[in-house]
Amino acid sequence: MADYWSTLDVDLHLPVDPDSGRRVGLEQALREAIRAGRLPAGARLPSTRTLATELGVSRGTVSAAYDQLIAEGHLVARQGSGTRVARTVTAGERTGHGAIPSLGAFAESVPPASGASGKSLAAPQYNLRAGSPDTSSFPTTAWLRAARKALTYAPAEAFGYGDPRGRIELRCALAEYLGRARGVLAAPEQIVVTSGVQQALALLGTVLTASGTTVIAMEDPYIPSFRDTVRATGVSVLPLPVDAGGARIDLLGTGDFDSVGAAVITPSHQYPIGSTLSPARRQLLADWARAGRLVIEDDYDGEFRYDRQPVGAVQSIAPDHIVYLGTASKTLAPGLRLAWMVLPPRLVAPVAEAKQLADHHSETLGQLTLAEFISSHAYDRHIRAARLRYRRRRDLLADRLKPRAGRPLAGFTLSGISAGLHALVRLEPAGLTESEVLTRAATYGLSILGLNEHWISPPAPRPQAIVVGFATPSDSAYPSALDTLVRTLSSS
Repeated sequence: MADYWSTLDVDLHLPVDPDSGRRVGLEQALREAIRAGRLPAGARLPSTRTLATELGVSRGTVSAAYDQLIAEGHLVARQGSGTRVARTVTAGERTGHGAIPSLGAFAESVPPASGASGKSLAAPQYNLRAGSPDTSSFPTTAWLRAARKALTYAPAEAFGYGDPRGRIELRCALAEYLGRARGVLAAPEQIVVTSGVQQALALLGTVLTASGTTVIAMEDPYIPSFRDTVRATGVSVLPLPVDAGGARIDLLGTGDFDSVGAAVITPSHQYPIGSTLSPARRQLLADWARAGRLVIEDDYDGEFRYDRQPVGAVQSIAPDHIVYLGTASKTLAPGLRLAWMVLPPRLVAPVAEAKQLADHHSETLGQLTLAEFISSHAYDRHIRAARLRYRRRRDLLADRLKPRAGRPLAGFTLSGISAGLHALVRLEPAGLTESEVLTRAATYGLSILGLNEHWISPPAPRPQAIVVGFATPSDSAYPSALDTLVRTLSSS
């Protein structure tokens, strides 16, 4: 006899061997489900009346089986809370391939990191890797409030398959916000919601390849995974150098760059160099785009500026020739998987078609919540608070890396800190090399990134630097992470 039953806690397939007798068979089935982990500790079992009805046996048979497992310590029964699996059953008592491994067991199965010497190193205790905000500061209460309101008023059709461009509620909210806060010229019809900037680049690369574009220029250095994503669409990537004034826009249309049909640029705060595209180069970029090319503007860290006036999006200069990319990954959390493109009208249909072929559309509930979050101005309030918090962290980083008596630091300069969530620590030739710093950091339990891995074709001599993300740790962990960074950069 094999039946299904369900309760508030579990939905379990319970095979009962008829040859063992009803009571003994039920005992064995429950005992095996507990040991195998299919009935976890604390799970509530159905009442004797409910289970008897489901299995087609007498209530006395179920009561007897429960009593036996209670006597064995597998179950506990308390007045008002029903019968539950005892919490004293440990993972070690669970046998067979059906046992559920704990998260700790999974973590222990991951091999430890190795340093340059090949020796195993302890898992990093401190994380100063760039590319992520402080997820511990996610505005949970405000987000839940927005989710409740969004779901309360969501139409029934919102829970079905929808427009590949995304929910109209979010596209309308984004059009208003981007125009107000980033100077972007956008109508809701021009916006496509994606699961991240990386997916946006994949969709654009696919569309450009289909239209005959064979070469795309991308800043060098830049995010390696983004570069790989564009290459995977079938186009060639040509490295565009970056200096203190941002990307070398003056090179576009000349020499090897004459064949470039599109360029991916980060004007607001270049990653990882940290420079901002100069006004003259912004105009050059718009002129180059108007000549029949496409600019893909990655508004990296655009909301976070500290020591300078806000820099609007380049898209507003030539909206018919520039694609604007934005994301909630830095402002809220990467786990939301929500980003957006503002497209020139001619690209909306082909990109929407590519999006539908890729995954039909991005998830809906997060879109509805973000739309309410933006429309209620909770998004603005969160960004203002985050901007203040990250500026304090930036200031603390700059202060801690100042050389002081009795604390000899290796030669370096700190740059790219007027905006964004990371800083570039340029190492001087007479001091530690990038490889030495990374090795020492790993030894001290600190995770940071080197500049070397971001290059397509590093110049000679190769610049030595590390990229420090000051937004990643929690507030409580940040001071200790900085202590470890200072120790890593100390010359003694």
